[in-house]
Amino acid sequence: MAQGKSDPNYKIAAENRRARFDYAIEDDIECGIILEGSEVKSLRKGGANIAESYAAVEDGELWLVNSYIAPYDQAKSFKHEERRRRKLLVSRKELSNLWNATQRKGMTLVPLVLYFNHKGMAKIKIGIAKGKKNHDKRDTSAKRDWGRQKQRLLKQG
Repeated sequence: MAQGKSDPNYKIAAENRRARFDYAIEDDIECGIILEGSEVKSLRKGGANIAESYAAVEDGELWLVNSYIAPYDQAKSFKHEERRRRKLLVSRKELSNLWNATQRKGMTLVPLVLYFNHKGMAKIKIGIAKGKKNHDKRDTSAKRDWGRQKQRLLKQG
């Protein structure tokens, strides 16, 4: 995503920073998302939260559940519901892969980042993840701390 920093259309609307701490992400997939007009305007202002949301495959469709998009104040008659279920757009092959992954033990679909791509379209990155236990979280933080300390030692000596 180094190209995204120079692109004026690329903008991160919401990020789930805790997902990589709580889950071991095995794979990720980019999905389109069906939004209403006031939702898009609110996203452009940065009023979204996907931290406590998840994705689910139901009746052959992929849904984003419990995501929050703040109400847009200037929308008079076409206001949106803040926590409604939003349909995600993926191909049939990707949908079957996601459904198979969720049927395995302990796998879940976690939203990682909600952003506008270089064309200005709203996209969401979904991770196929397995929940970490407490000892896994400690191992991850210990590796991260050792990496930082190693960089400091290399810098000094």
